[in-house]
Amino acid sequence: MSSAIETLVRQHRDCDQALEALEACLRSQDWDAAAGAFARLEAVLQGNFWSEEERLFPAFERAAGSASGPTAMMRHEHGEVRALLGNAREWLELRDANALAAELDTLVVLLQQHNIKEENVLFPMCRAHVPDLDALLANAG
Repeated sequence: MSSAIETLVRQHRDCDQALEALEACLRSQDWDAAAGAFARLEAVLQGNFWSEEERLFPAFERAAGSASGPTAMMRHEHGEVRALLGNAREWLELRDANALAAELDTLVVLLQQHNIKEENVLFPMCRAHVPDLDALLANAG
């Protein structure tokens, strides 16, 4: 596996860990800690999305000659994640534990499915078709 892809996979795992930390704060109803955990989750997700949307996806689209393939779907799913994060932020601000837990459950499922598609479909395609992949993402971690 290239170091670039390893970086992106590590970012996925960092997102998973941040989400788990937020869920733990929610279970203990520690709202201050939950706010910090949410900020970390949002930061790691946005960092991952930036690496993919600003570096990886455009390079793949150039190599593939099209922006309507798998990267279009990944961008769409990133938008869905952002919407869920916005909803979760509102529930966190309202301190509605049940609504926040439900939103996080949806987010977990979406991220699991999304990451599987990226790691098992898109990333191998990028390895095969994007020249200088490691250089492209050298500062993405």
